[in-house]
Amino acid sequence: MKSRFITYSESIREATQQALKISKDVMVMGQLINGKHGVFGTTTNLHKEFGKNRVREFPVSESLMTSAALGAAIDGRRVILVHIRLDFMLYSMDAIVNWLSLWRFKSFGKSSVPVVIRAIVGKGWGNGPQHSKSLHSWFANLPGFQVVLPTNAFDAKGMLIESIFSNDPTIFIEHRSFFNLKDYVPAEPYRICLGKCKVLTKGKDISIVAIGYGVLPSMQAAKILEKKDISAEVIDVRSLYPLDIKTILKSVRKTKNIIVVDPGWKSFGASSEIISLIMENNANKQNIKYAKLTYPDSHTPMSENLEKKYFFDAMKIVSKVRNMVK
Repeated sequence: MKSRFITYSESIREATQQALKISKDVMVMGQLINGKHGVFGTTTNLHKEFGKNRVREFPVSESLMTSAALGAAIDGRRVILVHIRLDFMLYSMDAIVNWLSLWRFKSFGKSSVPVVIRAIVGKGWGNGPQHSKSLHSWFANLPGFQVVLPTNAFDAKGMLIESIFSNDPTIFIEHRSFFNLKDYVPAEPYRICLGKCKVLTKGKDISIVAIGYGVLPSMQAAKILEKKDISAEVIDVRSLYPLDIKTILKSVRKTKNIIVVDPGWKSFGASSEIISLIMENNANKQNIKYAKLTYPDSHTPMSENLEKKYFFDAMKIVSKVRNMVK
């Protein structure tokens, strides 16, 4: 397949456009999707190509548009629902928790609601506590939902198309830091199966398991550690549910050291669950060192100086790893 070097946002737009062409049942709903900038360029001009009935702009009413997406899915549509801020998606929790997640279960598998919720999150820039929460651990804890965190343009396109044509509802979390990053992406539609980690770098001294945004500083840290004669194996989780624990276990059994880099709160999060699964599967009682790097159990500050202390970076990962690998 022919590939082009395009951005993360371009790959999401292309996946959406191709899905709309593949099936007339696919539709898009959301706030600002028909605007000039089209949600970071991911929906620009799609309404001109497919019409406003299939690319449907909504007012600022998160609960209303999520309930509308639920109804459309019950009626046979495959809905891509765009929430421009994950934080404000919380106004839709009744529809998400009490209806979308339960629908297939309550119908004994006879009916499904294929809704993909594109939930956008970010950090920095003084966004503060109401505009920068990444709640991936919350949704991974909810039965009935797939939780996907693509970290590059290639994965974003393939995993979005896979999610759209899945019969399970999906939370598709996009970090704003990724939108301008480029990768080689095939021009034709393709699908990437969910529930498979990607090993980004091979290593023998420590396994760095990164979730979502955590991939960027983890890759930077691996390069710094290499200069210090520490070989790091960086693993991109890609989807929290389903979770590919087998790839993680294979890496940890080799390196005997693991740090989970999780852009979420410290307590009761995905990083704790991954470490717990490793411990449960450590049948040979190997001497494995565990650590996690997360955000503090606190709300996000707004000032630039406090943000630097709150969020982790590559050097914080390096410091943790050097304390483990001596």
